[in-house]
Amino acid sequence: MAVEDAATYDITDSEHIRPLETDEWAEAAEALADRLRGEIRFDEYARVLYATDGSIYRAEPAGVVFPTDVEDVRVAMEVAAARGLPVLARGAGTSLAGQTVGPGCLVLDLSRHMDSILEIDPDAKRAVVEPGVVQDDLDDALAPYGLKFAPDPASSARATVGGGIGNNSTGAHSVRYGITDAYTESLTVVLADGSVIETGEVVLDSEEWDRLVAGDDREAALYRTVRRLVEDNAAEIDTRYPTLKRSVSGYNLHKVIYENDAGEEVINLSKLFVGAEGTLGVVVEAELSLVTKPEQTALALYCFGDLIEAMAAVPVALTHPVSGVELMDDEVFRLAEGSAEYHEYVEQIPEGTAASLLIEFDDEVIASADRGDFEDAIADLTADFVDDGDAFAVREAYDPDAQAELWKLRKAAIPLLMSLEGDAKPYPFIEDASVPPEELAEYVDAFRDVLDKHGTSAAYFAHAGSGTLHIRPILSLKETEGIETMHSIADDVTDLVVEHHGAFSGEHGDGLARTEFNPKMYGPALWSAFQELKTTFDPDWRMNPGKVVYTDEHPTDMRDHLRYGADYETTERETVQDFSEEGGFSHLVELCNGCGTCRQTDSGTMCPTYRATADEQQSTRGRANLLRAAISGDLPEAELYSDRFQETVLDMCVGCKGCKRACPTGVDMAKLKAEIKHATHERSGSSLRDRLFGHIDRYAQLASAVAPLSNVAPRVPGARWLMDRVVGIAPNRELPTFTRTTLVDWFDERGGAAVPLEDADHKVLLFPDTYTNYSYPETGCAAVRVLEAAGVHVDIPADLAPSGRAAYSLGFLDDAHKCAEQNVEALKPKVAEGWSVLFVEPADAVMFQDEYGDLLAGDAVQTVGANAYGVMEFLDVHRIDERLSVTSPADRLAYHGHCNQKAIAKDHHTPAVLDRLGFEITPLDSGCCGMAGSFGYESEHYELSQAIGSILFEKIDESEADRVIAPGGSCRSQLGDRDGESMPPHPISVLESAL
Repeated sequence: MAVEDAATYDITDSEHIRPLETDEWAEAAEALADRLRGEIRFDEYARVLYATDGSIYRAEPAGVVFPTDVEDVRVAMEVAAARGLPVLARGAGTSLAGQTVGPGCLVLDLSRHMDSILEIDPDAKRAVVEPGVVQDDLDDALAPYGLKFAPDPASSARATVGGGIGNNSTGAHSVRYGITDAYTESLTVVLADGSVIETGEVVLDSEEWDRLVAGDDREAALYRTVRRLVEDNAAEIDTRYPTLKRSVSGYNLHKVIYENDAGEEVINLSKLFVGAEGTLGVVVEAELSLVTKPEQTALALYCFGDLIEAMAAVPVALTHPVSGVELMDDEVFRLAEGSAEYHEYVEQIPEGTAASLLIEFDDEVIASADRGDFEDAIADLTADFVDDGDAFAVREAYDPDAQAELWKLRKAAIPLLMSLEGDAKPYPFIEDASVPPEELAEYVDAFRDVLDKHGTSAAYFAHAGSGTLHIRPILSLKETEGIETMHSIADDVTDLVVEHHGAFSGEHGDGLARTEFNPKMYGPALWSAFQELKTTFDPDWRMNPGKVVYTDEHPTDMRDHLRYGADYETTERETVQDFSEEGGFSHLVELCNGCGTCRQTDSGTMCPTYRATADEQQSTRGRANLLRAAISGDLPEAELYSDRFQETVLDMCVGCKGCKRACPTGVDMAKLKAEIKHATHERSGSSLRDRLFGHIDRYAQLASAVAPLSNVAPRVPGARWLMDRVVGIAPNRELPTFTRTTLVDWFDERGGAAVPLEDADHKVLLFPDTYTNYSYPETGCAAVRVLEAAGVHVDIPADLAPSGRAAYSLGFLDDAHKCAEQNVEALKPKVAEGWSVLFVEPADAVMFQDEYGDLLAGDAVQTVGANAYGVMEFLDVHRIDERLSVTSPADRLAYHGHCNQKAIAKDHHTPAVLDRLGFEITPLDSGCCGMAGSFGYESEHYELSQAIGSILFEKIDESEADRVIAPGGSCRSQLGDRDGESMPPHPISVLESAL
């Protein structure tokens, strides 16, 4: 199954549609089911999933549809119009001001099916796309032509182009390129009544103009009204709209009529739909202009001891040929330092850095790709910043990988800040205020006074070169005082922005957070014009109501529809695992801020089930939203233990732990899943299959004892059918085989250790995990031989319990606890004597290194965990490989790391060892293989497992490697089940064969 086909795999169960709150909702659901080709979901899970986005808001919609094409959108609009339903178009749902949530709305999720790139014209530098195209996917498609789409928001790995058009998005390079409206040339838009219009440049008073305005239809009224509003309010437009590169509040009356390159005065309604947040119509197709992609870039990170000093340096930076000027403050660095994903990137930030400016140069702005010219450009800036300015250090990055690390840290600033411990968070509500760069220092100083007045502090980062700072005051919105403080700060900051000739939003739009203050920003004349404009496009005010503009009868209040709010409550549950580090079970659930990192599909480990299904419910965000709804009363708490929740939410999580690291706030869904599964077993019992897989060590021991009979039994005619029907094991999946001579047996028969204890510098206990011991002992044998070739004393204990990994993954936490307790007790004295504990199987190693700390308290578990290593990790950490003499093979290797090891930043050891030994190895940018322990063996999950696996298969096929290696037993099984492929080796086996 190809990756693009995998995205069509759907787990939605129409039987889950429940009685709806209003007759209009029920009638709309029925009408849509009759007429729509795409899916519809009006069940309560869908309403929870689409009630939130990346903002502080929550508003439950009526239902969700997933249009397949323009006709589906048109039908949905007609159905909604006939029943008076408000409509809300949505992409990835990463909006930070509440643009993509609305009470009682019919949500059109355009990201699942309407995501095609329709045309690329490299000569004209144009592309035509559907709204659901992810921006990074568009840029990947444009890269062979040396082109890109200029706006580059931090969320570009999951944000859609349609969402960017709705918000008038931009990004780190707005100082050079500006914002989305400059690159949106023409649109196809479905209006509120279901009619479709095409927008583009129309020369005023031309024959085309006369034809367009001659009719009495909706389109003619639009053109006549827009022109009149612009001309009648010319003076106010000139006075009220800020003259900034980034100003995205209100409607673009100042940009809809302009002089084109031919010197003609034109009207282009496309510019009006950009930034309108879906309040005027639904964009279903867009023609975009493109820019050339610089071939070479360089970065310089300047460190300041004071935030105001950094702000004062921004105008100086703009006198140099820069393409980006970004700010990060010490709060971002502090949080990154405590993050498994970003810790390594912040190590290069000098101590005492209160703020930094990240400055980019490219070969187009300095008119050269010569490294020396880049160095000269940075030297000139350094002279101004360090020699003659307030910066005390500079870090230069010319290598693309080094630059990528700095950009990754910068792009993670928003979600990192939301990982702050406790209920008080740096919330987004005034974070997009923009002022002229030359006024930044004065503005920030005054802003601090506002914060002092309200007794709070803030985090500062973002696009300093364009005068846009994402300033996030730290507040608790779970209490009335915090909510009122938020409102008061917003009111004060609006006054401050107006005083400094700025815009209240320079990037993330108005939404529910800032619409309230647009009358103050634009004055009564333009506010009235906005209202008339809205009425002309949307007479019944049904398109994403309450955003950008509101009626006098129904004013928008930023304090309404908060995700938490003063009435929000959860009951902290008793847990088997220790959640104190996360602030409790509920707090770990609430760490999900909706940023949508789990929806990105082009790189990284998260989230495998979303990548295969393109279903919001199968993202980490989706699961967290449903968990939060259950623990806060939006769903009955008993729903957690229902068959529906178990089957469509928890059981669809593969437990890869990718979210523990890749989620910027650290939402560890595998840990949450294990806890809920445990509680479910306690309440309702467990299935035969769960007991079988959860205690696989017992059955593996038995199967090994009767091998080879146990290997023949599944091949008896009818056996696989029976296993499918009775136990639920997929009949198409190859089952592991068992060996009579286990790893422990082999070690004993050979006489134990070959390297005497007194001759060794290192002594290790090789853990006989279930998979290696009973099914593939040759991998364990290879580990022993490699270690002994390096002079390591090896022993294999026969009296340890299983690691507990299988029991833990299936929620048998009491059994996992017993395993952990027995193993720690047995290993504690050995570790105290200087022994290390080594593992062939990564999942078992991580169990000791990570989950044991959640299951047990005390110093012993920490000590044992600190001395537990994957076998390749041990070779790397202690440089054992330097004692080996090998002949590296001529073939090229692709390395698929284990997702559990990636989750705790231990996946890099294998490539490091093999590279030092002369192997040609390329780590794959891959996520879960789809096997995930027992998941790939389960009948109902087999197809999804294969769909996830196909993503890995494509990564392998795209690589230039001759063969792949993988340390995970499940991964090797999945790869070995691929048509025409044999099971790939463990890295330690490859190393042994080269001795």
